[in-house]
Amino acid sequence: MCARDIVGMKNNKKRDFDKEADSWDDKPMRVNLANDVSKSILREIVLTKDMDVLDFGCGTGLVSLQLQPLVRSVSGFDSSRGMLNVFKKKIAQQRISGVEVHHLDLDNGDCLDGQFHLAVSSMTLHHIKDIRPLIDQFYKVLLPSGYLCLADLDPDNGRFHDTDDGIFHYGFDREALRSVLKQAGFTYVRDVQAAEVFKTGADGVARKFSVFLMIGRKNEEVSEV
Repeated sequence: MCARDIVGMKNNKKRDFDKEADSWDDKPMRVNLANDVSKSILREIVLTKDMDVLDFGCGTGLVSLQLQPLVRSVSGFDSSRGMLNVFKKKIAQQRISGVEVHHLDLDNGDCLDGQFHLAVSSMTLHHIKDIRPLIDQFYKVLLPSGYLCLADLDPDNGRFHDTDDGIFHYGFDREALRSVLKQAGFTYVRDVQAAEVFKTGADGVARKFSVFLMIGRKNEEVSEV
């Protein structure tokens, strides 16, 4: 990646999402952000009942469960077993069909598997140190003409999160990220505004942060990356 692809890159210890899993949904900001991202996806992509969807960094399923009623299946992938356990409880309690969860840790060399019509990821990319290999994986598991939707922060100067644990990017330059997707083989790459988040930082100052949705389409003809 070129230098512009990384905004305020850090090399910090991994964040322990397992400890946060049980109370993750208690913050309205997180639920509202997931709702806004899901609505943005639905505005940009026509979902149908014959579609299989991948949600990378699915967490407790806040985005997955909003897409699930409109598609054939959703497969959630996450590195946190605690988050996946909360997601599993929702699936069981609500008796939801067509949803599977999978533990996947890129740091351990795990790779995405399967074939999907749509891959989505919300507020996860900034936790990935080297994003290009992941973008390549998305391209590989997407079916021809499949779509990728990535939601993440515009450059935030490191103020969105309370600590730097597990944060490798202080948001993303949209032009640079579009370039990464194009280099990976995606076409019709575009971005839209997905959400605005008002949040008080560790310094006690309330700020507005913007979240984009980046959309790319895999070529109609099958190709390998």
